[in-house]
Amino acid sequence: MEIQETGLKDCLIIKPRLFDDSRGYFFESFNQTTFESKTGLSGNFVQDNQSFSSYGVIRALHAQKGEYAQAKLVRVLSGKVLDVAVDARKGSPTYSQHVAVELSAENKLQLYVPRGFLHGFAVLSETAEFFYKCDNYYNKESEQGVMYNDPTLNINWVIPQEKQLISDKDLILNSFASLSNE
Repeated sequence: MEIQETGLKDCLIIKPRLFDDSRGYFFESFNQTTFESKTGLSGNFVQDNQSFSSYGVIRALHAQKGEYAQAKLVRVLSGKVLDVAVDARKGSPTYSQHVAVELSAENKLQLYVPRGFLHGFAVLSETAEFFYKCDNYYNKESEQGVMYNDPTLNINWVIPQEKQLISDKDLILNSFASLSNE
């Protein structure tokens, strides 16, 4: 496992060690002991989630707050996405900054998104299957989000505006400036 810094504290790109031969390939997608020793971060994941989406889907910027905040380890099982993490930790030196990383089945990269970050992605391939591990359970009452096209964040989602597919729920999210971070 190779760890790459993103410029945002504790938000990391993880490149697995790939073993391939004439039969195909194998890699260890997660090992808690290795993760913790290489990053100094907890790898105690308790919930796995998976989604399937078509080209142009933008799953906007979401997080959970308070005692239900979640760190996530995300990757793509098929297809390709632009994965975005925004530092929403008030007082952080990289507060309001974001990182955008292309994750694909081909490159097998993973992104570790710390607690206190917003997270979203845009599907760049015909379809994509997205998988993520969470270190805390989902709690609907603790959910918060920011509109995908917030002018303060100025995220380039790569998808042309006329091809963007955004849920009704994501179209009415608040601005980054109004975000509460408990």
